Amino acid sequence: MADGKVAFIGIGKMGAPMAARIAGAGFSLSLFDTDAAQARAAAADCGAGCAATLIDLAEECDTVITMLPDGKAVRAVLLDSGLADALPNGSLVIDMSSSDPVGTRALGKELAEKGLRFMDAPVSGGVPRAKTGKLAIMTGGEEETVDAAAPLLRAMGDQLFHAGPLGAGHAMKALNNYVSAAGLVAAIEALRLGEAFGLDPARMTEIFNASTGRNNATENKLAQHVIPESYGSGFSLGLMCKDLETALGLSAETGVPAPFGDACVEYWKDALRTLGPAADHTAVVDKPKQP
Repeated sequence: MADGKVAFIGIGKMGAPMAARIAGAGFSLSLFDTDAAQARAAAADCGAGCAATLIDLAEECDTVITMLPDGKAVRAVLLDSGLADALPNGSLVIDMSSSDPVGTRALGKELAEKGLRFMDAPVSGGVPRAKTGKLAIMTGGEEETVDAAAPLLRAMGDQLFHAGPLGAGHAMKALNNYVSAAGLVAAIEALRLGEAFGLDPARMTEIFNASTGRNNATENKLAQHVIPESYGSGFSLGLMCKDLETALGLSAETGVPAPFGDACVEYWKDALRTLGPAADHTAVVDKPKQP
């Protein structure tokens, strides 16, 4: 990785603590967000700089991290703004957003034509692990590029997995979230069935976690967010649905059928219509019960 300043674009719920970990690791860092006040506040909190425009970033940075809602936003930031044209030749661009893997590969070709290195590095672990630097990071790209980014990525995550060529990280992230979403729905339905039969949801969760039904939902969501009805995991229903549609898009791309996945997507989309995209994804429990 080059020795110049790192630019971090997208200072949201995940981006702010991730940027703070980078600054805390001693990297020279400059932040940018469309919400300038939010970027300035985050910069003041972690001791980073704050750029007024994207082109300003290009003048002082040779490594760019994007942490944005989706691949369309990443493309707009890099190409439509002129940032990619303004970056020095050989600069490294790391997309840590949950983007569409097919779009990532297409974007990579365009950036390569501009003399830029590009890789994907989406994360898993949510806001709590972003704050502690314990994220799992799934990378896609040429091995040399991934190796160059490793010291920077280790400031944010303690588990780095090279999933394969460009786009592989984004494919893995979407598929991971599909498995996570399916597990949460199964756990919620099991709680409903058990409670209707007279079982205590808290004791059920304890037994799940000592048994073969244990999964991320039973460990980190039922007792923490679902049973107390707090619904505060920090990951929205809209983003979960977006990731699920990305995952099942791989079915069309590869020709491999995924009937259970199709049903799972429809379940979550129905919840999205009922609850709205801003609801926490653990609030899927509030999706109206079927008669």
